[in-house]
Amino acid sequence: MTVEFISLTYPNASTELNPIPGAQIDRKHLIRYARAVEDAGFDYTLQPYGSSSFDPFVTATTLTQHTERVKPIVALRPNNIHPTYAAKTLATLDQVSDGRAAVHFISGGSDAEQAREGDFLDKAQRYSRTEEYIRILRRAWESPDAFDWDGEHYRFSDFSNGVRPVNGSIPISVGGSSDEAYRVGGALGDIFGLWGEPLRETQEQIDRIGESAAAAGRADRPRVWVTFRPIIAPTEELAWEKAATVLDALNRNTAAASAAPSGRQKDRYTGSPQNVGSQRLLDIASRGERHDRALWTAPAAATNAAGASTALVGTPETVAAAILDYVDLGAELISIRGYDNLNDVIDYGRHLLPLVRQELAHREATGRRGEVVAQPPLEGVAA
Repeated sequence: MTVEFISLTYPNASTELNPIPGAQIDRKHLIRYARAVEDAGFDYTLQPYGSSSFDPFVTATTLTQHTERVKPIVALRPNNIHPTYAAKTLATLDQVSDGRAAVHFISGGSDAEQAREGDFLDKAQRYSRTEEYIRILRRAWESPDAFDWDGEHYRFSDFSNGVRPVNGSIPISVGGSSDEAYRVGGALGDIFGLWGEPLRETQEQIDRIGESAAAAGRADRPRVWVTFRPIIAPTEELAWEKAATVLDALNRNTAAASAAPSGRQKDRYTGSPQNVGSQRLLDIASRGERHDRALWTAPAAATNAAGASTALVGTPETVAAAILDYVDLGAELISIRGYDNLNDVIDYGRHLLPLVRQELAHREATGRRGEVVAQPPLEGVAA
């Protein structure tokens, strides 16, 4: 099995632990971070989307001009860009990056967040729109011939796309944990994104994705992507000390945001989240902080599971072994990002990714599983 790694792009030095209010794009930081992601051995880097955040197409294009290999995944909300325009824009990005573009669909997990940009469809309608959107993209990429469309959400006539993806198409990712997400992503996704849950629950989700793919008549299923926030250090004790420091900072920042009289950050960290993925993480956290080999749910509880928020804690060997547990379930892409953004990427590239790839190479060569063995210099891991 080929396993690939995904990072997240940060355009400035602001972090969850040390946020910089009002931080704008720092071009030098963005380029340095993109090169660090590539040097660390990541295969993809996600360009996130929010109603008040930076344009992911621009950051994606910028990083492709300063890297050679890493592939940008553009997060896209269907309410913000017409599919005919997206087909051309994504294909243009694909051409200027020599075939590296990918796209991740966000159908929307919060009515309030969607409404900020004029989207008032309910959840079922949003997923229906995503399904139609993906079908239009695939049709626009498969042939330059003109076509008409008369659907529930989009209608146009005689559209032709003269901008061709380098490899004939562009990988499409869908994420979520709801019935609607399984249905649409299982039927149409090349990749399906999950947040990091315990092994048993992750297996259940992978099974649901496979069932939805089969119900849609597919002989395969989407490649599964699972997301974690690794916290690594030279010893288990130091890793958990580091984790405690992270949790203290998250709790302080969440408390400050929650105490605000109003605003997006207050909404993010208070109340019951609408999206099923966050609900699942909070339920899992309520059943215990530690699960399986290294999964730690306390950050999810501290942040109201507002995004990917479960950690893997331990030495690089422990965390690599935990990642391989998910690979053994069938996860083919591992998304990891830390809390000290740039330094964590560098540490992952030095101490974590090589261990996972070493074990996978061992399995490929021998047909047997081995032990994850430390790679020097371990002392370089930040404690």
